[in-house]
Amino acid sequence: MLRSVGTSRNITTSRRVVAVMRLQGDLPTADKHQRRSGCALLLDAKGVLWATSLLECLTRFCFVISPTLLTNLESCTDAQPRMSATVRNPFQHIVEPLDLNDPKQQFYNLSKLGDPRYARLPFSIRVLLESAVRNCDEFLVKRSDVESILNWKQTQTQTVEVPFRPARVILQDFTGVPAVVDFAAMRDAVTKLGGDPEKINPVCPADLVIDHSIQVDFNRKSDSLHKNQDLEFDRNRERFQFLKWGSKAFKNLRIIPPGSGIVHQVNLEYLARVVFNQDGFFYPDSLVGTDSHTTMIDGLGVLGWGVGGIEAEAVMLGQPISMVLPEVVGYKLSGKPDKFITSTDIVLTVTKHLRQVGVVGKFVEFFGPGVAQLSIADRATIANMCPEYGATAAFFPVDDVSIQYLKQTVLKVCLHFCIYLGREAEKQAYITKYLKAVAMFRDYTDVAQDPDFTTVVELDLTTVVPCCSGPKRPQDRIAVSNMKTDFEACLGAKQGFKGFQVAQKHHNTVVPFHFNGSEYFLSHGSVVIAAITSCTNTSNPSVMLGAGLLAKKAIECGLSVKPYIKTSLSPGSGVVTSYLKESGVMEYLSQLGFEVVGYGCMTCIGNSGPLPVPVVEAITQGELVAAGILSGNRNFEGRVHPNTRANYLASPPLVIAYAIAGTVKIDFENEPIAVNCEGKAIFLRDIWPTREEIQAVERTFVIPSMFKEVYEKIDQKVNKRWEALDAPSDKLYTWDPKSTYIKSPPFFDGLTKKLQPPKSIHDACVLLSLGDSVTTDHISPAGNIARNSSAARYLTNRGLNSRDYNSYGSRRGNDAVMARGTFANIRLFNKFINKQAPQTIHLPTGETMDVFDAAERYQQAGIPLMVLAGKEYGSGSSRDWAAKGPFLLGIMAVVAESYERIHRSNLVGMGVIPLQYLAGDTADSLGLTGRERYTIIMPEQLTPRMIVDVKLDTGKTFQARMRFDTDVELAYFRHGGILNYMIRKMS
Repeated sequence: MLRSVGTSRNITTSRRVVAVMRLQGDLPTADKHQRRSGCALLLDAKGVLWATSLLECLTRFCFVISPTLLTNLESCTDAQPRMSATVRNPFQHIVEPLDLNDPKQQFYNLSKLGDPRYARLPFSIRVLLESAVRNCDEFLVKRSDVESILNWKQTQTQTVEVPFRPARVILQDFTGVPAVVDFAAMRDAVTKLGGDPEKINPVCPADLVIDHSIQVDFNRKSDSLHKNQDLEFDRNRERFQFLKWGSKAFKNLRIIPPGSGIVHQVNLEYLARVVFNQDGFFYPDSLVGTDSHTTMIDGLGVLGWGVGGIEAEAVMLGQPISMVLPEVVGYKLSGKPDKFITSTDIVLTVTKHLRQVGVVGKFVEFFGPGVAQLSIADRATIANMCPEYGATAAFFPVDDVSIQYLKQTVLKVCLHFCIYLGREAEKQAYITKYLKAVAMFRDYTDVAQDPDFTTVVELDLTTVVPCCSGPKRPQDRIAVSNMKTDFEACLGAKQGFKGFQVAQKHHNTVVPFHFNGSEYFLSHGSVVIAAITSCTNTSNPSVMLGAGLLAKKAIECGLSVKPYIKTSLSPGSGVVTSYLKESGVMEYLSQLGFEVVGYGCMTCIGNSGPLPVPVVEAITQGELVAAGILSGNRNFEGRVHPNTRANYLASPPLVIAYAIAGTVKIDFENEPIAVNCEGKAIFLRDIWPTREEIQAVERTFVIPSMFKEVYEKIDQKVNKRWEALDAPSDKLYTWDPKSTYIKSPPFFDGLTKKLQPPKSIHDACVLLSLGDSVTTDHISPAGNIARNSSAARYLTNRGLNSRDYNSYGSRRGNDAVMARGTFANIRLFNKFINKQAPQTIHLPTGETMDVFDAAERYQQAGIPLMVLAGKEYGSGSSRDWAAKGPFLLGIMAVVAESYERIHRSNLVGMGVIPLQYLAGDTADSLGLTGRERYTIIMPEQLTPRMIVDVKLDTGKTFQARMRFDTDVELAYFRHGGILNYMIRKMS
């Protein structure tokens, strides 16, 4: 048995030491030290020594560094720990062939565990259990971890930490570029420390889909797609060249080129295996991704969720995720939706409901007969918005509908790391056979299969009504019948999530303007952006064909969309374009201005492009609350476009409907959507397609050959500009000091092998005092770079014109730009200045300045920084730069009432301390103004979620909880972050 004996500092010389060994990772807390002669000492990555018998040492860990004394032991505590052999899996006895006729194809038969608890586990927890059983080595994954998962019913509320090794990782280019930059910089750092740089290499399969770079610069024209793609390549050539280098330099990293589609739809239609068949073993497909909407794949029965970029990098390097075993909320669906209801209406209803229930940090697992009424596309839509309702995962176990989807979709996936020969009948058969063998195949109509849940909530689908969400948050659902009154109420309400604080006398402001030779009028609520966009909806044939059928009926009724409204259609993959064309509805979408503008996220992530100048001038002149309507998943302030203060999420058919109406101030039930040229009033109900109409078209035109044709093109290398792109093939990247896109980050400057003790924070100043729901968009903007920003000044000083600034997202490979873009969102509300602006007060001088400039002045004076925040700090998209940026600004700690899960993890990964007020405490209740100086003394012995004192220069002290939730997170913090930890491991 392993026994902790403290650190190398307190080992007595009376101990007879036979061997000293260094091990990978951190060993768990053990019982008290018992002296015994002839022991071996094991040294873990923290410098903690463990005693065991030499026999156990040799048989379990197999690698003795030296049968020596403890000479210079302290100096070697940070050297690379290694093991040279794999311990036999203690669950080897449950391995058996799936087919007796093919004994080499095996699986871990969890049903043979002989434990009745397994049959009661939620299906999502069974996936975690299988991973633990298959990867159990009594080192990174232990039998005790398996027991903790099996005992989920008791351990779910006990903050029990378990490891999880996902089967693969998926990235998009906004988060993927900085990940590859980090890998390149880590290779440099390992080289400087005398290690082998090629050890920095993905060992977990990874796909990177380039989908975040394209912008809606051109629209409404048949050549918009090609023009936008050309501009995308011209702007991002340097980034793309770097990514192509990465695909050559790193093993197991596959790049899906630009123009292929949105990452989550490509994952759903093309990359998902459902069941892996690799190295002679079957096991469930699972993944983590560097995008919060990775959860979309849960709709197919593949467990996945979003993580921070730095956490994903560790997984790619072979580290398991350390996670607190979650509670699982059972979400029971019953009934059948009305014929006019879309999947978007359902997911917006679910989002509001689960926000009210409170599912942050939990899994949600769907069950009940209503699930059987939903297609995989509908389920994927619901799973996609999991981050919006706050859960970690939103799981739909595999059933017959899942298998039917596999028959419909991709026939071939060929990866660098394995060959998976398709979803044809033979493969579908083993998928079904394996999942049934391990009790992971679901019949939603069989209540006997319903597992135990932490709690159960229910939605009757018959109660769902057409709805939108907004104007500033996705969880703020509004019935379409109430949109007009809700907007009018928001107009005059106090500034907030549901208020714009426009004076009553200005509510009827109308501003005339000229566009293309004609006069038009804008008022509050006028629609200026209408975008069918985002992975949430463009992957769903029912809503996309519904939009097309509505467009057809609208054209036939003589309706149109005003030409100044920026309309766009950005499908999630080429499959969407194929069935829209084949079904004959694409021409009607085009006539309304919804031409295909690109295959990527586009408007949903802020890549909406410029509005016409006369429109911007009219909005500015009248100080109008103009509206954007989009089929996306995020509508936070400042995200969609700087000039659309109100943004609403809606189904694709409703996007077209509001575009035709030209305003969100309309009651579709009682007011006509428009009057045609013949003077006839047309109501929305006159042109709205029924669910049966849509399904009839879908059955005819959404066919397997479309998926095959589209995805075969990726392997056939039809993206000529990508294939022609020249990229170096060296193992170490040659950094260009003149580059404004790709720059070696300073994270590893001065890194040494020797681990330094955690430093306390003395007399820190507060850089920002923030309120509730500060999103990663506020912290790390993804939209265009404002011409008056710190980032713009940096780029201008390097010879760039404003038209070449591109977006923050495209420049995530350059830390100098991203540090200057941190907290640069124009909608950031800082209590210090009591208004929305990307500015703060430099407290020592009282000057108001840009956040970066203030942080730079603090750093020059050697003053550490903190941030005060309210609830849900860091909600929104998973962005590693929302943690990296604050780190580079000199922010050492954040004190908040609560955190979004991924962002808290990212802060830990960068060595920033996430502190949480104790229950009932807030900055206001504690009387904190943010103008105090703060001191946090770090104890020598750190434990997960421990409470520490925060001392103020006023003499006051309050307590806060350090949100290092696991021992592994503490290990990362001690090393200064997860990347430093990995470099020391590899050196």
